[in-house]
Amino acid sequence: MRVRATRHLARYCRRFMLCALGSVVIAAATRFAVADPFSELGVDTPKVRVAAPPFSLNKLGGGEVSLKGLNGRVILLNFWATWCAPCREEMPAMQRLWERYRAQGLVIVAVATDKGDRKSVAAFVDKLALSYPIALDPQGSVRNRYEVVGLPMSYLIGRDGKISARVIGIRTWDSPQAYALVEHLLRETQ
Repeated sequence: MRVRATRHLARYCRRFMLCALGSVVIAAATRFAVADPFSELGVDTPKVRVAAPPFSLNKLGGGEVSLKGLNGRVILLNFWATWCAPCREEMPAMQRLWERYRAQGLVIVAVATDKGDRKSVAAFVDKLALSYPIALDPQGSVRNRYEVVGLPMSYLIGRDGKISARVIGIRTWDSPQAYALVEHLLRETQ
């Protein structure tokens, strides 16, 4: 009788352990499967994605950059100013993001909202050794179209030209969360 009870208890314990282990595996798989790259980075997503407002701006190094000319690419549209300390802090991380993903289709356009001359913007860009496109918006026309409420502020625009996310404030663009978000956007088709 005792042997039978011991075997029964052992069988019960094995079943319990298998069930418990299965629950842990399912919970972990669900956590990773449901992980939202937008919320992981703490960005706002629209309920309905709409087309990004068109823009065309002069670039710091000459030429123009326009939304239409970037069609089919993932765009990080960043609004900043030379006097903005958080902007200065996040831009080197954006440079690392740019270097990592530009060959896969990421474009960063940093829109300088300074009202002054190009020289102060150029000195700022040179000091930080930034190589991604810098656009100039001294009159604030594009800033107003995108309803920029503070600096830095960014928009993530999908390959389809629609706004995927709005980012208010500084982010660590070279973090695993940012990489996961950009990779997610790069995988999306038009």
